[in-house]
Amino acid sequence: MPSTVVHVAFAGLLGVALLGDEFDTRAIVLVMGCAAVLDLDTLIGIVVPGTHRAALHNVWIVLVPAAALLWDGTIRGESTLRDRWGSYGHRVAWVSLAGMFLAHVLFDAFFNGVNLFWPLHDRFYDLSGSLLVTDQRGLVQTFVELDAGHLAESTARGTTENTHYRTGFDPTRDEPATAVERIFPIAATGERFVLTVAGFGTVLVRIVEGRRTGRE
Repeated sequence: MPSTVVHVAFAGLLGVALLGDEFDTRAIVLVMGCAAVLDLDTLIGIVVPGTHRAALHNVWIVLVPAAALLWDGTIRGESTLRDRWGSYGHRVAWVSLAGMFLAHVLFDAFFNGVNLFWPLHDRFYDLSGSLLVTDQRGLVQTFVELDAGHLAESTARGTTENTHYRTGFDPTRDEPATAVERIFPIAATGERFVLTVAGFGTVLVRIVEGRRTGRE
C-alpha cells in the first residue's frame, strides 16, 4: 500500500499546483500535514480492530468539512474563515481537503481499497484496476467489476469485522505481533519512489524560490 511518505509527497505536488499566489511554507506544510493525518487510523485500528482504512479513510472525512466551507463561504452570505484569515485561509483550506481526498483517500481506494462510506455503510471497496484501449474490445476499465449485475467480490470486499490491512504497527490479526516482521514501507515500487522524489523536490524548489524573492 502507499506509505504515508508517498501520500505526503503527492499532496505536496497538489499544493504547489493549487495554492497559487497563496503558497508559502506554512501553507504547504499544512496541506501535506493534513494528508498525513489520515493514516492515524492505523493506530485507531489497534484499539478498534478493522477501522484502519475506515475511520479516517472515508468520503465523510472530506465531504463534511467541504460542506461546512461551502456554507460558510457561499450559502451563508458571510465567511468567518475569510474574516479571520482572508483569501489565504480559504484557499489553504480547500487545497488541504483536495490533498486529503485525492492524495490519500482516493489513492488508497485505487490501491487495495478503503471503507469509503464507513460508518454509515460498512464495506471496503477496492478500485484497483486499469483503463486501456484494445483493438478488439475497445475502451476497457477494470476499476469497478460486476458479477451478475452486482459488484464483484474483487471490488466490494469485506467489512471491518473480517478485513485487515497489514501495517508495521499492526502486522496481523491472527498471530502474535512478535511472530511476524514489522515492515514500515517508504516507497514500495519504483513509480512511488519517483512520485516521492518529485513531490518533495518540487515543494523544496518552490520554497527556495519563494525565499529568494522575499515571499516566504
